[in-house]
Amino acid sequence: MPSTTITEHFDIAFISLYVFWLFFAALVFWLHRESKREGYPLVTDRKGRVRVVGFPDMPPPKTFITHDGHSITVPRTNEVEPPVVGAVPAASFFGAPLVPTGNPMVDGVGPAAYAQRADVPDLTFDDGVPKIVPLRTAPGWTLAAEDPDPRGMPVVGADGKVAGTCTDAWIDISEVLVRYLEVDIGTRRVLVPMTLARVDGKKKQIRVVSVLASQFADAPGLANPNQVTLREEDRICAYFASGHLYATRARQEPLI
Repeated sequence: MPSTTITEHFDIAFISLYVFWLFFAALVFWLHRESKREGYPLVTDRKGRVRVVGFPDMPPPKTFITHDGHSITVPRTNEVEPPVVGAVPAASFFGAPLVPTGNPMVDGVGPAAYAQRADVPDLTFDDGVPKIVPLRTAPGWTLAAEDPDPRGMPVVGADGKVAGTCTDAWIDISEVLVRYLEVDIGTRRVLVPMTLARVDGKKKQIRVVSVLASQFADAPGLANPNQVTLREEDRICAYFASGHLYATRARQEPLI
């Protein structure tokens, strides 16, 4: 009597392999297209001549609901990229590197560039309150007794000169660490990323080697003295980090 088992007429392993390949190819295609919800079309020097998207094309707009109840629709096809100021192309060909014409740390050129993030503070997941706050507004939070307290210490730049005095530490209550040091430079107060500062408990001073003492005066400020937004964070970090290249003329020259 002939068998009616389906596996005797089809190679199930062969079919499963090809089904998996098709599924995997579709998955890669979908993931690659979804990755283009932000950052596309690419910025190009060929204004009005070409739309740099690549294959596959950008996905249709989709609205996402965030944890705090806000909605974000991406991709934002009508978003206009702000023009580059304070820099000119080094040559006449497309894609030539930009050469700063003013103060690149202030103009946001090269390593000083920052993203136009939302001008709102980063919020905690559970309570929906600003997650990065100064210690003066965070009751119940203190610095570890084993670590040196930076408050009251002078802040020294790469040139060895005093830029100001540390007045407070801004903590991340979600990650439980110090994000910024608040420095009084005389005319106002600025935030310095903790990752770019070295607190010396023995010398009782804070060293910031990325910028000169005089360059603290041009650091981006805050709209609210007790709150920092996502965009302000990007600008502050970009400014101080870019000093590793732009703080002095010698840093922009080749090592050899």
